[in-house]
Amino acid sequence: MFTLIIISIVLLAVILAVTLFNTVTAPMLKKSIGLQNCPRVSVLIPARNEETNIGACIDGFLAQKYDNFEIHVLDDQSTDHTGAIIEAFAARHPEVRAIRGASLPSGWMGKNWACHQLSQHADGEILIFTDADNRPAPNAIANTVAYMQKFELGLLSAFPEKITGSLAEKLVVPVVDMFVYAGLPLWLTYFSRFPSLAAASGLWIAFTRDAYQQIGGHQAVSNQIVEDVELSRLAKKKGIKILTAAGTRVVSCRMYHSFGEVWNGFSKNLFGLVRYRTVAFFVLTLALFTMCVLPYITVWFGAVTKLSFVAIFMNVTMRTVLALKYKHPFFASVVLHPLGVLFTLLIGINSFYQVKRGRLQWKGRQI
Repeated sequence: MFTLIIISIVLLAVILAVTLFNTVTAPMLKKSIGLQNCPRVSVLIPARNEETNIGACIDGFLAQKYDNFEIHVLDDQSTDHTGAIIEAFAARHPEVRAIRGASLPSGWMGKNWACHQLSQHADGEILIFTDADNRPAPNAIANTVAYMQKFELGLLSAFPEKITGSLAEKLVVPVVDMFVYAGLPLWLTYFSRFPSLAAASGLWIAFTRDAYQQIGGHQAVSNQIVEDVELSRLAKKKGIKILTAAGTRVVSCRMYHSFGEVWNGFSKNLFGLVRYRTVAFFVLTLALFTMCVLPYITVWFGAVTKLSFVAIFMNVTMRTVLALKYKHPFFASVVLHPLGVLFTLLIGINSFYQVKRGRLQWKGRQI
């Protein structure tokens, strides 16, 4: 028990250091840099059964403070009113184009196929892929382009600020953010050449047209579930400059709305974060349990109570800093931290099980 708590403290020291480093230095998309010029931007939005989201998403882009952009929205075989809403916007706004998605071919993931089709219609120099549940601030496009120009990027991705409602969302969604902001110094995505130090969020990922074509676009990751991370790794392998930023206060989204959506949505992705490597998955699972859950148990054992309190203090400090910096729900993130991590680990185990059994489904499609 003593050895495990020492290991916990050592690991926590590392992730607390990364957390503080990102808090001070992380590239923030809200930072105003200043545009060099205004290249044509294509905003590309895949939408499948998004009738409750797509209107607000398009409205957010129509309000952009940027003079040279188009919006392509693809209705991906929806069974609700998504297509009709998109077509109504296209009829009223010339910068919006409605696209009807073709049937999903064999060997493709649904979102990747939708994004590939969107890319075929885009004529911008910059391609911004986003989701229907994203809400961009008026400066989202301008700040994205400015960052890409200043750092000569071929790919820029930003992790949106997450809006949460239900308890399940408040417990799990910030933990997934924690994997990024406490696990990876964001500037390493720019300065390091190693593909393993790449990260991206498909909720907001921008390419220059040349970079997108150079890596093969979404066709190169046609069968990948975690396609955003794979695209960033491909870019690094090609020597393309990338940067991962925090989108807090510039792009925001509510990913899920219930326990079931949280469970099924993250079951689709979590095992894929380690590229479906079983050993890496269980090592990470054990490390997270040791760091973030075990001290709250061992604090009741007299022999390691003081050390457990040290580990708990480090956990609380880390989650407090993350909550303040990236606008996570404070009570669920800090006070209920071990429950959130434990819940996330259970979803991860389900993700592992479902992938191994070939039972993953999302939005009515078998993955």
